[in-house]
Amino acid sequence: MDFSDVGLWIIQGLLGLAMVAAGVMKVTTTRESLMTRMAWVAWVPKWAPVAIVGTEFAGGSGLILPWAGGIVPERTEVAGACLAILMLGAVRVHADLKGGIPAGVMDLRGIIVAVGRAI
Repeated sequence: MDFSDVGLWIIQGLLGLAMVAAGVMKVTTTRESLMTRMAWVAWVPKWAPVAIVGTEFAGGSGLILPWAGGIVPERTEVAGACLAILMLGAVRVHADLKGGIPAGVMDLRGIIVAVGRAI
């Protein structure tokens, strides 16, 4: 295992855990409470946060499980690319709300994993 592989594992782990944690937080919090913490929830239909939770769980686990288990590790780069696309949407919404930096950092991590694992 070389230095770049260790770096990718760290990024994958942090992004994967962040995505799963964000999903857990959304699942365990009422919509009304989410609206006070996340202004974007008021902008979207009721089903949107639930759909986002699904993508966060799938993407977060897709960053770690395929590569760690050695079963179709190419899925890791696909998960990174899909999370990058999801986070581009988040960057747009957060930019409209004047707070796009955290979403931009997550998006950058997804791009790094997708490109790093594809090489």
